[in-house]
Amino acid sequence: MASTPSSPARGAPRSLTGLLPFLRPYSGRIALSLVFLVLAALATLAFPIALRTLVDGGLVSTDKGAQAMALRDHFEALFAVAIALGVFSAARFYMVSWLGERVTADLRNAVYSHVLQQSPQFFETTQTGEVLSRLTADTTLVQTVVGSSLSMGLRNAVMGIGALAMLVWTNPYVMSWVLLAIVLVVVPTMWIGRRVRRLSRDSQDRVADSSAIAAEVLNAIPVVQSYTAEPREAQRFALATENAFQVAVRRTLSRAVLVAFIIIANAALLLWGLYQGTQAVLAGQMTAGHLGQTVVYVILLAGAVAVLGEVYGDLLRAAGATERLMELLGSRSPVAEPASPAALPSTGRGLAVQFGQVNFRYPSRPDQPALQDFDLQLAAGETVALVGASGAGKTTVFQLLQRFYDVAQPAAGGQDGAIRLNGTDIRTLPLAELRSHIGVVPQDAVIFSSSAMENIRYGRPGATDEEVVAAARSAFAHDFLTALPEGYGTFLGERGVRLSGGQRQRIAIARAMLKNPPLLLLDEATSALDAESERMVQAALDTAMQRHTGQRTTLVIAHRLATVQNADRIVVLEHGRIVEQGTHAALIAANGTYARLAALQFTA
Repeated sequence: MASTPSSPARGAPRSLTGLLPFLRPYSGRIALSLVFLVLAALATLAFPIALRTLVDGGLVSTDKGAQAMALRDHFEALFAVAIALGVFSAARFYMVSWLGERVTADLRNAVYSHVLQQSPQFFETTQTGEVLSRLTADTTLVQTVVGSSLSMGLRNAVMGIGALAMLVWTNPYVMSWVLLAIVLVVVPTMWIGRRVRRLSRDSQDRVADSSAIAAEVLNAIPVVQSYTAEPREAQRFALATENAFQVAVRRTLSRAVLVAFIIIANAALLLWGLYQGTQAVLAGQMTAGHLGQTVVYVILLAGAVAVLGEVYGDLLRAAGATERLMELLGSRSPVAEPASPAALPSTGRGLAVQFGQVNFRYPSRPDQPALQDFDLQLAAGETVALVGASGAGKTTVFQLLQRFYDVAQPAAGGQDGAIRLNGTDIRTLPLAELRSHIGVVPQDAVIFSSSAMENIRYGRPGATDEEVVAAARSAFAHDFLTALPEGYGTFLGERGVRLSGGQRQRIAIARAMLKNPPLLLLDEATSALDAESERMVQAALDTAMQRHTGQRTTLVIAHRLATVQNADRIVVLEHGRIVEQGTHAALIAANGTYARLAALQFTA
């Protein structure tokens, strides 16, 4: 996301303002944390004063008894300061650590929830590994800042300002020179910090690149191994991690220079202040206790500046991470909820579907039309099959029906350019309501890392165990599920690796049957099944559709024409256009495109 004149520079600490919406709900805890922080800083600043009274008041008395009593009182005062410092510091640590964990959890939830709502267009240009990197590595950096670095920075800022104020009050002439020297330290620090900031952002981007490669390859391990591509994939990942390493080394070197400069400059300030103090004591211009107090304040000031330099480096890295997270949260899906939602009218006869002169091009392929003047009507309860060569537009029809993409707006004076369910434009329906009326069985069955029971119940989370089993029986999945080691409670592994392709497909079909939607989309639902399983599942699907005649509309994508011969109507697509439609017998008799496809398949 490019910066604008009104927006913070990329990776600038001001980018952390993006976290404010996540901090506001906990303003009470933040205020309490600040109270403990200030009290801990004040306790620290009180220590030099107690030390001065100890030296000047407890060590100069000639009466040994009075001196002993005075020393005891002074040490008790010092111990009281230590107790206060410990209690307030512990309270501050707990409060800010809780805040860091809570804000990080809220941020992860917000980013993940937002990404789930993005249309497929988002994932055409954003790798899954990139998103995972932002959800893990970037939020961890934010947690470090909110839960630790920011608190340390504020505490040391308060202590540094307090120590500086005390030094100015007690030694105004000397501190006027110290302030000038501090300015000479800060200016180069800011200059070096800009380079650290830029390299921090680059480093996080390179780490995300390697994460994206790993996620892609790990999800395709069988293919990688079948092509003996392990060495070159390992080399590709090694190259990405090496790039990340080189950027990280440059960032670390710049930060090391920054730290060295701060330490050396602070040491110079400290030694110069000590020298001036010893000269004042020798000249009788201050007491030994005053010098001790000054030395401790100078040490506190130098330590605060050093810690602030470290914290500034953390802030720069977290600012880059926050920018990347805000970019995700700032992304907007082109498929938006309607401003004035309409209700889907119920006719009691299922869903009637109408495509009215629909034109569509994928955003990633704007020069290649996916659908052209696509005009199709499905009556409620009708079963329609879409056939055609790969790339003809069949899957696009399914994606548009579920409103993963929006159809193109018609040109001035053009045709409708809309998809309607029961006469209602789907763009006026809430997305959740639209998709709740649609069930899908994809060509590549998706199995989640959970039990078989929960995978089927994904279609209707509130379903009982008995309803899940009934759906599995309808999809002819019950027998192989009960044969698993723990039956329906068996963990199926990541992406269902413990099942065959046909078994995964039958679970997907059971999931759709359990949902029992009025509009069913079957994307080559039997493609992964053997001949016997295909016959059983096809019979189950036919039975399910017949049982709901007039109540369920079914749209089927089929490459094997034998599976759709009994469809009410077959629609033939070529290059995004409808070229033929009718029953199997009518299309065979027409001796057109469908007849040629049928001749090739049935002859084979």
